[in-house]
Parts: sequence; C-alpha cells; structure tokens
Amino acid sequence: MSGETPTILSQAEKRERYAEAGLRIAGLVENEPDRIARMAGLVAVLHGAMPHYFWTGFYRVVGDSLVIGPYQGTPGCNRIGWGRGVCGTAWRTGETQVVADVHAFPGHIACDARSASEIVVPVKDRNGRVIAVLDVDSTEAGAFDEVDAEALERLVNQCVAGAV
Repeated sequence: MSGETPTILSQAEKRERYAEAGLRIAGLVENEPDRIARMAGLVAVLHGAMPHYFWTGFYRVVGDSLVIGPYQGTPGCNRIGWGRGVCGTAWRTGETQVVADVHAFPGHIACDARSASEIVVPVKDRNGRVIAVLDVDSTEAGAFDEVDAEALERLVNQCVAGAV
C-alpha cells in the first residue's frame, strides 16, 4: 500500500477480515501460555489484516503506568499514566473507548500527530482487573465503529485475557 491512503472497510468487509484474522490468531496462540507472546501474535495479524490500522499495540499495566509493547507501527509513548488520554481512560473505566476524532478528546496524548481516530480495548484478568489495553490508531477520522469494538473485545478475551 505504499503511498496510498488507507481505506476504511465497510462493516461487512470488517467482519470478514476480523473472522479471518481470528482464525490466524487462534492458530498462533494455541498452546502458547505466555501472555506477551499471545499479544505479539494478535498485533502482528491485525496490523497486517486491517488497512485502516496505522498503529496497533498493547500497553501493559506495570505499577502506576501503562507501558508500551508489544506493538507495530511508528514509535509510541513509552508510558501513559492512569486516566491520561484514551488509553488511560480505558484503563480507568474498564470500558472500550471508540474515538472518532482524537483531537477533540479531552487530554488526548499525541504520540504521533498523524493519528486521527482511535479505539482502545481493556484487557482484564480473571478477576476483572485491567491488566493491559489494546490500542489501535488510524490516520483517518471515524475509522472505528461497533464492528471493530465487538471484534477486538472478542479477540482480546479469547486470545489474550485468559492466558496465564
């Protein structure tokens, strides 16, 4: 896709791509007990499968910060504080954040100025505690919707949250 503008897929196309990606991710993480390895597989497949993804990665809860990695894309913020930006808000609320225009989000952290929209999905352990967030950015405004939210929540729960 060099030089081309990413295309936001239709909802039907997104569902199809997420279904295909889910099969690939399941194959990668099957019998893999390490959560970070599972995260890396999920990120690699999704980042390549979805043309509207610009930055795809996890921030893991380490002490009082979200710490970057694994991820694919341009350099990101190394650490994000509790409640700061879209990622910190997802950590604080425990709810998926779908942001059509990151520049209108109060307290948005601009790790890369090209980011226009974002979705952040919390990853919870078996006790319901947020242990990480999956962060996906797009250079296009309004790139994410309920199809992305449902698919990413399902993939995170199936492929990452249950790993120990």
